[in-house]
Amino acid sequence: MTGLKTRIGKALLAGAMLAATMGAAAAQPLTVVELFTSQGCSSCPPANANLIKVKDQPGVLALSFNVTYWDYLGWKDTFGRKEFTDRQVTYEPPLGHDGPFTPQVVVNGHADGVGARSGEIQSLIAKGGRTQGPDLSLGQGKVSIGAGKAPGGGADIWLVRYNRGVVEVPVARGENTGRTLPHANVVHALTKLGSWNGQATTLPLPAASGGLSTAVLVQAPRGGPILAAAVN
Repeated sequence: MTGLKTRIGKALLAGAMLAATMGAAAAQPLTVVELFTSQGCSSCPPANANLIKVKDQPGVLALSFNVTYWDYLGWKDTFGRKEFTDRQVTYEPPLGHDGPFTPQVVVNGHADGVGARSGEIQSLIAKGGRTQGPDLSLGQGKVSIGAGKAPGGGADIWLVRYNRGVVEVPVARGENTGRTLPHANVVHALTKLGSWNGQATTLPLPAASGGLSTAVLVQAPRGGPILAAAVN
């Protein structure tokens, strides 16, 4: 009986260690790659293709944010939303730009480049490294953020809903007339959940709908660096 108890104890310990390992792996820091793109921009398709190349790279969270300021050219972007354009505009002053442009790729909120250039996204990923902020995890209907050093005024907590994978969109008008454009990990919604002031924090995580995947970003305000990111 003692031997049986010992074997059971060892099995339970191994299971606990495995669960802990899996949890740690799920919570490992990510490199966040945001591509600001538009179906109405003739120079964007190569950037879309470049994002597709890195979307399944381990440790990378790749997101497509479709902007709206090219809609006047004759094609209204089917994924474009004002809040995505606003997000890009907020990035420009700290990144040293006078205004937004496409295709722009932003890595971890603090480095950017032209996403259409060959190897540009991969180079930014290599230079950007992983996020360096607090522990962040999603599960059981909540967002859990560990204690750490927060920027002055606190950090923003962003909820991102996106369609994981590649979707192709036929474009009937505008600069890309007649082309079918692939998009990777298209963002459909961006919502501010709250703020993080450096103390351990738990927030409710609304359930996703429509088969969308979830990412949460902890980010310095006013287009600052992304401190932590997690996906479900």
